[in-house]
Amino acid sequence: MKTKSTTKKIMLAAMTIGLAICAMTLLSCGRGSSLRKDVNLDKDASYAIGMSFGYTFVTDGIVPNMNEFVKGMTDMLAGKETRFTEQEAMVIIQTAIRSLMLAKESENMEKEIAFLEENRRRPGVIETESGLQYEILVETTGRRPTASDLVQAHFEGSFIDGEVFESSYNYGEPMTFHLGGVIPGWTEGLQLMSVGSKFRFYIPSELAYGHDGSGRMPPFTTLIFDLELISIVD
Repeated sequence: MKTKSTTKKIMLAAMTIGLAICAMTLLSCGRGSSLRKDVNLDKDASYAIGMSFGYTFVTDGIVPNMNEFVKGMTDMLAGKETRFTEQEAMVIIQTAIRSLMLAKESENMEKEIAFLEENRRRPGVIETESGLQYEILVETTGRRPTASDLVQAHFEGSFIDGEVFESSYNYGEPMTFHLGGVIPGWTEGLQLMSVGSKFRFYIPSELAYGHDGSGRMPPFTTLIFDLELISIVD
């Protein structure tokens, strides 16, 4: 027996939350813009809602079956008996999302393996026992830090496609941090460097943010860092 009224309440609530999130995302992208004079809210608001759903799908890499998507939407809007209960719908959605995530993780893992395998063959690339790969850009002699030291370093981080996601050079000053409190790839790599040297590190996911990822770091993501050791803070 489907709980029709409960299903409608939960599904409509979920849609309302989703639309609010989509709207806030679009508003953040177009902050400062004003409403066009030729907009017909009776017609164009519906189109804008469709844009919001579309934006979320594209961002999340979702390609829905549009016939079934529209069918589910129209059944809800018409108050018809739905194909699933709210519990069934939620399980299906969660399973689909998990399936999508697993597929993305598998794709990332394959890319990581292929990149590291090819990269280790390049002249000048050194690989440690842990799997950390690096190139020496500027080499100096002298004191090297230990895992318990406080250091100052400049860095620029990028993904394997070349996209830069963070750089201390943009802030005009190096970052100060305890060497034991950063990702394992940094902890190991900086101990190979003398003050004043600059290395490029290719850090496998297992020495970075692992198989789960973190924030904007997807699972199974190799990170590339140019690290310049400025000083060891006594």
